[in-house]
Amino acid sequence: MTDDLVRHRTAAARWQGVDVHAYKEEGSAPFRDVTRQVLFDDVLVGAQLRYFEVAPGGWTTLERHEHVHNVVVLRGRGRCLVGDTVHELGVHDLVDVPPLTWHQFRAADDESLGFLCLVRQDRDRPQLPGPDVAAALLARFGDAPRRTPGPA
Repeated sequence: MTDDLVRHRTAAARWQGVDVHAYKEEGSAPFRDVTRQVLFDDVLVGAQLRYFEVAPGGWTTLERHEHVHNVVVLRGRGRCLVGDTVHELGVHDLVDVPPLTWHQFRAADDESLGFLCLVRQDRDRPQLPGPDVAAALLARFGDAPRRTPGPA
């Protein structure tokens, strides 16, 4: 047995022995003000439990992939796009993101959005939409786009 079987909370959405990482490499995909923590990464379970914190006014990448996401909102509020529908989000809401479904999470302008995300440990790389698809999907939010469409 090791002493790392229990990792206590050290601050809001922070835990002993859990590093806070950049969401993605800058320039790899459009996003704003997101951090990532890997809470559990277990080969025997075949899953990874991650915690994402989106700062006020921030957003995750608009993307899709073959693997499923299961999300639990722990802190704050915001909105998410799943498919072609935008949903309001608050604490303890659950979000299922099916395979190959476009999705994006956005924090409210005045409050962070923190959520757990359960995914397969072995998963595919995200796919980004072309400019026309991105513009059409992001128009669903009804406000200024939060992703600059990339090359076609």
